Amino acid sequence: MDLFSSPPPLAPPTSEGNELPWLRLLRSERVGPQTFRKLIAEHQGDAEAALAALPEIARTAGIARWQPCPPGRAEAELAAGAKAGARPIFLDHPDYPPGLRMLDDAPVLLWACGDAGLAARPVLAIVGARNASSLGRRMARHLARGLGEAGQVIASGLARGIDAEAHDAALATGTIAVVAGGIDVVYPQENSALTARIADEGLLLSEMPPGTRPQPSHFPRRNRIVAGLAAAVVVVEAAAKSGSLGTARLAADYGRDVLVVPGHPFDGRAAGCNQLIRDGAGLVRGPDDVLATLSPRSMPVAPQPRAEPESPAARHDPDPSPAAQTATARHSDPAVCEADPAILRPRVLALLGPAPLAEDALLADIGTTPAALAALLTELELDGLIERHPGGLLTRAT
Repeated sequence: MDLFSSPPPLAPPTSEGNELPWLRLLRSERVGPQTFRKLIAEHQGDAEAALAALPEIARTAGIARWQPCPPGRAEAELAAGAKAGARPIFLDHPDYPPGLRMLDDAPVLLWACGDAGLAARPVLAIVGARNASSLGRRMARHLARGLGEAGQVIASGLARGIDAEAHDAALATGTIAVVAGGIDVVYPQENSALTARIADEGLLLSEMPPGTRPQPSHFPRRNRIVAGLAAAVVVVEAAAKSGSLGTARLAADYGRDVLVVPGHPFDGRAAGCNQLIRDGAGLVRGPDDVLATLSPRSMPVAPQPRAEPESPAARHDPDPSPAAQTATARHSDPAVCEADPAILRPRVLALLGPAPLAEDALLADIGTTPAALAALLTELELDGLIERHPGGLLTRAT
């Protein structure tokens, strides 16, 4: 809980070369973003003076035995960030993302790894379900690639499913990943290769100190950063109660456009998307629909490619639960899938939904042999879990 409220504008830039006192002030107990801004403004950017004033402020507020963040703790955080190849970007820094700067709840500090200049370009966010369907994954890649080629930087939260597909497809043109834990903590582990590529070719951002393991309370904080970075948020598959739906609502609160890919009414992964459309969000059929909604200030002069076309990052989902078997199937090891039906079966079910999917497309996604897939599909059909339709189309039984 902050000691103050209603922060005034931040004082002129003064953090450069003073990262340690600024970090000590930020990490002191009960000093949130609002208190930090007020203290910095009142002391003309002098964090040392603000630190000296804090004990008396705490006593006045009735807080006994209060102490500011010790220098050693702040020094250790700076050292850990440097070891991870990251640097601290405070709210007053020229590299701080302009989309975030004016938000009342903007993070005072972001740890950044990669090309911070990406955040100064037009940014769109693509978010969606972790247990995404095959069609949802394809749509995320289609949107990210098309919007990237149109000059947009794609931001997301580096979760499995839709987020990972969007990042992977946009690596060649620019992508920003906001992580819930520390900048040096890979989560989920299946995205380790993708995380490394984004750190090299894109931009990784984190509000949390290095070494922080992601906790449930960290994900809404991450989502507000994703929403704040972007001119618009595009949702591809989201359940009625999901983090993606929360990101969309935050975006609307920030005055950003909310755009949604509709889904089949029988697919729970589309319930949140259809709800957003019912409530007035824009409907998206492809990149052109997204671009048509953007204001001129959100449009780049020309596309800005960053690298050669991407090679998909290898992923493996260590979580054996069916809901978590949603790593992009084209990156699976066919031998592993064919040898272990316990792995192949939940992946097939996760990729199928009420919307028809061609068996050939499913085979390409899963990455196993035709014989292994055919045998499993027969088993699933006999179990009443899938349905076959004319033209080689498959759906999950409802």
